[in-house]
Amino acid sequence: MARDDERPAGPGPRRRIDLDSAEALRLLGSVSLGRIVFTRQALPTVRPVNHVLDGGDIVVRTHEGAALTSHTRRSDGPGVVVAYEADVIDPDTHLGWSVVVTGFAQLVTDPEELARYQALLRPWIDQTMDLAVRIRPDLVTGVLLTADADDCPGDD
Repeated sequence: MARDDERPAGPGPRRRIDLDSAEALRLLGSVSLGRIVFTRQALPTVRPVNHVLDGGDIVVRTHEGAALTSHTRRSDGPGVVVAYEADVIDPDTHLGWSVVVTGFAQLVTDPEELARYQALLRPWIDQTMDLAVRIRPDLVTGVLLTADADDCPGDD
């Protein structure tokens, strides 16, 4: 099995461009899969989830027995601190983007909001997901991994 760092990355140098928060959120909204990171029993826990971006907030569906549900249910105030990451990186060229959002997560408790999110966001797994968690971004960072501008075709 070939390791990711053994694959050819294609010709030319690479460049990392930091994205502003608006562009980072736009890119995050263009995909439906990400990873939520939260603390469980004092250790970092990562779960792949599908999401929807709604007015700048990230919303994921969850269920009663989920660790994320119990973690957010115990929170007071603005919610529990989480990180959310999504990316699109080409495995052959190693070009693409990555966005990380750090913010506060809370269970959605308003029945009308919950019903709206249940209509907007279909779970990818065959399991009852009757709850939702909203992440309010506090810090949004993103990077674009691109070919060096001096190496791009057509720039002669």
